[in-house]
Amino acid sequence: MTEVIKVNQPIREINFEGLKIGGENDFLGSKPVFALELNIFDFSASSHIVKDYFNSQGNQSLPAEAINLVSVAQETPCDILALKFNIPEDDLEKNIAKAKKLLKTLLPHIKKPLLIRGVNNKSVDIKLLPELMEVLDREVIIAFATENTYKEIVPAVIKGGHILAIRTPIDINLAKEMNILTSDMGLSLDKILIDTDMGGLGYGLEYGYSIMERIKLAAFEGDKMLNMPLIAFAGEEALKVKEAKSDTFSKSFGDFKERSMMFEITTASAVMAAGANLIVLEHPQSIEAIRSELNGKR
Repeated sequence: MTEVIKVNQPIREINFEGLKIGGENDFLGSKPVFALELNIFDFSASSHIVKDYFNSQGNQSLPAEAINLVSVAQETPCDILALKFNIPEDDLEKNIAKAKKLLKTLLPHIKKPLLIRGVNNKSVDIKLLPELMEVLDREVIIAFATENTYKEIVPAVIKGGHILAIRTPIDINLAKEMNILTSDMGLSLDKILIDTDMGGLGYGLEYGYSIMERIKLAAFEGDKMLNMPLIAFAGEEALKVKEAKSDTFSKSFGDFKERSMMFEITTASAVMAAGANLIVLEHPQSIEAIRSELNGKR
């Protein structure tokens, strides 16, 4: 017999620029929102299918390319525009200055709710993210802080009134601990997104999926330090696996581009089933496919 989970409290609801993230009472009540992520500083680092899509839109050289990327992205069915400032660690101060200038140039062109993120490198992110927040003119989602970077990032998040994604390495206890530590610094629990980290399809996805489920169950059962919405960077994880990056596999693996797309869509579908409230993808057509799936079920 399937055990019925008694729900003592819903997931916290974050109202972000007109979007409702979270707020559900059970797994079936989750209505995820979708962010489209762009490697805005160095677009060449993008997946082959992403480059094919945006290059077909007639991009030009920087900074016109960045403005055009934003323009094209905002015409897609994404709810949130996510900009990854994937700067190199070399000449860090110079590249941070370039990133700030680029963000300031792009802000007037960005009409959708905004997420900005660093590179998941402590030495870069503790300097880059606070600097980027200095030029922001609106509330945004900042991604992400970790146990190694939160002390430097949280004060700037609080000062700017932003929302913070907190990433922990697939560990429910550490996720809870980080929420406690950041709230002790003054960050509102209503400004936190839980990022459990994860793997792409077939690369630790099952373990990441199970941790997301455990966090949701603990939240529904009354744990106020785990009842924040979940964010999942499904696109990045799916498109960096070898099957989505290399065309050296046998024909039995199917068409390379279709295979890469399906890795992203399938990974997104899995985390959606696990209760992810905000799903970050890289290909616009993946968002279209997931939305079609949702509309077909409702």
